[in-house]
Amino acid sequence: MNLREDILAIWQAGVDGVAVDRLIRNNVALSESAGNGAKRNPRAATLCIAGVAYPLSDIRRIVVIGGGKASGRMAETLEAILLGDRELSSRLTGWVNVPDDCVVPLQKIRLHPSRPMGINEPTEAAAFGTERIIELLKSLTPDDLCINLLAGGGSALLPAPPPEILLAEKLEITRFLSAAGANIEELNTVRKQISLLKGGQMKKLCRGCRLVSLILSDVLGDPLDVIASGPTVDNPTSADDAVQVFQKFMSAPATGPQKVAIQNVVRFLQQKSETPEKPATDDGLVRNIIIGNNAIAVDCAATEARRRGYAVVATSAVKSEELADEVGIHLAERALHLADIPTQGYFALISGGEPVVRLAPKEIRGKGGRNQQLVLAALIHLLNNDRLATSSCAAIAFASGGTDGEDGPTNVAGAVFDDELIGRLHNRMLNDPAFDPQRFLDTNDAYSFFDTLDGLMITGPTGTNVCDLRIVLTGPASYP
Repeated sequence: MNLREDILAIWQAGVDGVAVDRLIRNNVALSESAGNGAKRNPRAATLCIAGVAYPLSDIRRIVVIGGGKASGRMAETLEAILLGDRELSSRLTGWVNVPDDCVVPLQKIRLHPSRPMGINEPTEAAAFGTERIIELLKSLTPDDLCINLLAGGGSALLPAPPPEILLAEKLEITRFLSAAGANIEELNTVRKQISLLKGGQMKKLCRGCRLVSLILSDVLGDPLDVIASGPTVDNPTSADDAVQVFQKFMSAPATGPQKVAIQNVVRFLQQKSETPEKPATDDGLVRNIIIGNNAIAVDCAATEARRRGYAVVATSAVKSEELADEVGIHLAERALHLADIPTQGYFALISGGEPVVRLAPKEIRGKGGRNQQLVLAALIHLLNNDRLATSSCAAIAFASGGTDGEDGPTNVAGAVFDDELIGRLHNRMLNDPAFDPQRFLDTNDAYSFFDTLDGLMITGPTGTNVCDLRIVLTGPASYP
């Protein structure tokens, strides 16, 4: 067995298991009577979405909207299905905000470039696109069917701050909270309170129209109110909750612009809490459907690992509030435990999640992402552990990557190491005593570390997004 070859193949199998075209086609289809044959009966044609039939004769327009890292591929597949009925061509329209490198030309649905790759933050381009989406929502009538394509990254790709909040201020507070270690739930608690679309606001804009959200979940447990900040579900949090998030992190250092933004946003939230909003009623017209999630990716990776001869060890899901460094150390400890098993077999430890990184001060901060940080923390823990040298099963490979092909503000999915990389690292440290892995970890510069040792996972955009996927393989010390 080749541990590095296997670990990358197992990781890729997990990503392939949540390929968007497959997930969309599993949930959306035109009835057989909606074909283009001479005997076609237009009145009998139906669009079936997750088991519910929508007669085409009852639909004036099909309006497709959405945003997310995988929403472009979702729109591409959906349009191909819908244009299988020629009569739908004149009734189909849409606008979807996607990262710049996910734009492809479609016939009826516009994919709007809304941010550069690796910059998962709101932009003016994204705000412009969201305004167009809101215009489409306001144009809907009860005779229309709106299909919303949501995926991870939708929060940043669908910014619609209220008039009292500048987009630049929203960007500053997002950076502040992320740097302070806020998890996705805390970030979304704030985002939903300063948006005209998130936190159920999209549902309000539909005004009696049938709305179906096809959702690719990038949050463990698939909480609908958290994924892309829950634009089509009622918001369970309040403006007071958002204020408490700021209070929790108020001791974190903030720049001048951040301080001004925080003051303005907190003032807005305090005023908003005096007149709480009422939840929207949808009369059963809104459906939220999870079409894919991290659990599917983990299961598909496990299937491939078993096919390659590994005994798969189940792991519990990682909570989002855990730090990447701590997760890496925990998984390294699990690997060492497997290495001590006397059977000297081949084991695969597979997990998913999306931890956070506590960022170093900006003046010393390097380049990296949560997956690279996690893998580097695991590597350092193994290097510092005497059991690795004495274990009967010392061959270990470790990989962690974002299923979307992105990891922080970098062009890579994550990082990987095996015994060969560890050998290169030892040689580098012998020849250059100043090359200290801990320094790279402390300054969030894992990209530079792995770049010098051929440990970066470069996949390009995968077209999907269901959190991160981590694989740890162990084998006999002298494996063939």
